[in-house]
Amino acid sequence: MKKTVSILLSGLFVMGLWSCSEDLMDEINKNVNDPTEVGSHLVITDAMVTSAFSITGSDLAFYASVYIEHNVGIWNQSYSAEIRTNEPSSSTTYNNSWNTIYNNLFTLKTIIKRCSEGGAEEGNYYTLGIAQVLTAYNLAYLTDLMGDVPWSEALQPGIIYTPKLDKQEDIYRDIMQFLDDAIANFEKECLFPTLGGQDFIFGGNIARWKQFAYGLKARYTMRLSLRSAKYEDVITFANQSFTSAAQQCQFNYNGTTTKSPFYMFFTDRDYFGASQSLHDKLVARSDPRDAKFFKKYPGTDDLIFAPNGEPQQKQGLYGISAISNITAPTYLLSYHELEFLKAEAYVRLGGVTNLNNAKEALEKGITAAFQKVNIDLTASDASNYFTTQVEPLFDANPLQEVMVQKYLAFFEEEAVEAYNDYRRLVAMGDNVIALSNPFNPAQFPKRYTYGASDVTTNVNVREAYGDGQYVYTENVWWAGGTR
Repeated sequence: MKKTVSILLSGLFVMGLWSCSEDLMDEINKNVNDPTEVGSHLVITDAMVTSAFSITGSDLAFYASVYIEHNVGIWNQSYSAEIRTNEPSSSTTYNNSWNTIYNNLFTLKTIIKRCSEGGAEEGNYYTLGIAQVLTAYNLAYLTDLMGDVPWSEALQPGIIYTPKLDKQEDIYRDIMQFLDDAIANFEKECLFPTLGGQDFIFGGNIARWKQFAYGLKARYTMRLSLRSAKYEDVITFANQSFTSAAQQCQFNYNGTTTKSPFYMFFTDRDYFGASQSLHDKLVARSDPRDAKFFKKYPGTDDLIFAPNGEPQQKQGLYGISAISNITAPTYLLSYHELEFLKAEAYVRLGGVTNLNNAKEALEKGITAAFQKVNIDLTASDASNYFTTQVEPLFDANPLQEVMVQKYLAFFEEEAVEAYNDYRRLVAMGDNVIALSNPFNPAQFPKRYTYGASDVTTNVNVREAYGDGQYVYTENVWWAGGTR
């Protein structure tokens, strides 16, 4: 009996040693520099930076700048986009941005799951809300430019390899729901600490994130005007958002470790020339920004403007943007955009009171745009300009002047929003922004192509892409199209 017990205990002792040895080896084999679980407060920072620099300030903006005639493409891919050869219809053109958006959406999905019910950080309402706002922002960027895209079946690696394309109308419902859910979460009591310095946009100020969410609701509600005009809602949402430029959602660069995207695009590529049609609009209004927007090419004697659609493919000839400086911020949502949204909404509502309100909002928008850090005009400059130039034009054609002023204010960091506005206006029969590229009647890019990564691997995307020529003929859904 004693022998039997002794053998049993010996066996258990050996098993115990083996178990301890296995646990010890597991600990030794862990790479402390590559953790499998990362707190959402660290991951969300990367999502913010990516949203600002790699999406808002990316190729998507550079190409929009060409299409909307803020700049003229005078070299390489930008020149091809200018003369409508290859680039607007190629699946490789926006592939990097396509992949970046989906990667960012996957990161944000992970944060949302972690901070939602049942997740490791359940009750972290503020980080959850921020992730929901950024999801809405990234998703809107994707569908506004590409139309119908994989969404409901996407972001499931190893499970669904060829996700279907969702209708833009359905995607927009999700966008608005993300924003509503975020606002609700911002209003809850959160026991987790705010992000503080990990928040590179608002420094942990949840009130600002809530204002950002309302501002995006105003932007996207206006975007859907052709399908469902809700101008009172645009005004209501905008009034719940930023009340000054000091509050707006922008990403700042220090000029050393971080540098402005448009500045980097010039120094690295030098693909742009100063736009003749933009210059003409400024001159027609005796706009003081004409002297701020452009400068001669370094080392040349004269400021030469590039003819839209017909430039020489030559670097060092044409003038360039004077506001592409190293610290120019990236605007995710500016205060002046909100005032322009209100101005348009008031104009469309009509009536004397609404027109007076529109005029007031328009002046506020212009004043804020004049005082952008890389424009550096004064409120007095804006007031004089508004009284002598803008007000008479507004009285003659309110909608046109509101939209032209918004277009001018969006040079150049907000080119994508200018591009979205132009497509919406044309679809609504309000072609009030004159573009001069001679290719436009037949070949204005009505949308961006899908990324090559999915064109080559997802049959659903490949069939939707075809030969890419649909970009010249098919509007996105909110601009009157079917996809």
